[in-house]
Parts: sequence; structure tokens; C-alpha cells
Amino acid sequence: MRHLYEFYGTECPHCIDMRTLVEKLKKEEKIEIESLEVWHNDENMKKLESMDKDMCGGVPFFINTQTNKFICGEASYEELKAWAKGE
Repeated sequence: MRHLYEFYGTECPHCIDMRTLVEKLKKEEKIEIESLEVWHNDENMKKLESMDKDMCGGVPFFINTQTNKFICGEASYEELKAWAKGE
């Protein structure tokens, strides 16, 4: 079962900046993150709303459902890696 989610908008400049870090994390750490686009996909937007629960209210939004830790907006690679590893 997946437990790491990234919600993003295709044209969101902050999301675009984070894509590089997400891809680096996937490649270097072999960590699986489910990336869901929400600006053009209503089903993904509903999933974001159900998982966000007023924690962030926008994208990019990252949530680790095992630890319930989340990141709103941009973060450093070190922050993203710690979030993904549950640290």
C-alpha cells in the first residue's frame, strides 16, 4: 500500500520546482511517491481534499500516511527526504 503522496498542479511554479527534488528522491533513494495532478483531474482533487483536511489548502502538498507528516509548499531536498523516510 502506498503511503507517500505528492499533490501538484501542472502549471504551479512551486510544484515545478519540487518535481526535480521528487524525481531525485525516487532515483537516488529508491523511494516510491505517488504523484497526483489536481488542477486538471477532478478525481485527484477530491483525493487531495480528503487527505488535506485543511492542513495545507493548496499545492504542492506532500503527505506520509504512515506518519501523518506533511509538507505544504516548497521544501529542501533534506526536508523532503526526512519526510519520506518518516524522520
